[in-house]
Amino acid sequence: MTKHPEPTPHTPPTDADITAFRAQLGRPPRGLRAIAHRCPCGNPDVVETQPRLEDGTPFPTLYYLTCPRAASAIGTLEAEGVMKTMTARLAEDEELAAAYRAAHEDYIERRDAIEVLEGFPSAGGMPDRVKCLHVLVGHSLAAGPGVNPLGDEAIAMLPEWWAKGPCVPLAAEPSDGTGEGV
Repeated sequence: MTKHPEPTPHTPPTDADITAFRAQLGRPPRGLRAIAHRCPCGNPDVVETQPRLEDGTPFPTLYYLTCPRAASAIGTLEAEGVMKTMTARLAEDEELAAAYRAAHEDYIERRDAIEVLEGFPSAGGMPDRVKCLHVLVGHSLAAGPGVNPLGDEAIAMLPEWWAKGPCVPLAAEPSDGTGEGV
């Protein structure tokens, strides 16, 4: 079982973060607002996105998991039926269902603080089912332990995705020749 990685401050993305994101996903970022969590290796592993893309398209996934190692391990959990088991537990365990509903409300509050997406659900199937563990893990990493119980559970099932070092090379901050970043 993986210990929940420590929460990290939400920070504006640097040029090095954007370079890492591009390498992680193979494309430029869309709607990038902040780095919501850093992997213990130092790279971003969760980004916070704008509720709408530049063209106005709603994008309700506030926390987007970017680390390909973490994403792959989560995909394995999904293939093993973890989402179906978690969804069944929500129907049987009132305490878990209440905590998951609170996670849904937290997600909506955080997104609405940026921009209200009227009529859009939170993400990941919240509050009634588990549709995407990637979203739940992203929320759990960004918000910290104790906010999303099923995101926390999924993290506990994952291997330490950072143990082999960075998933992509750590990019150096550009320099203006003074030793200070640009």
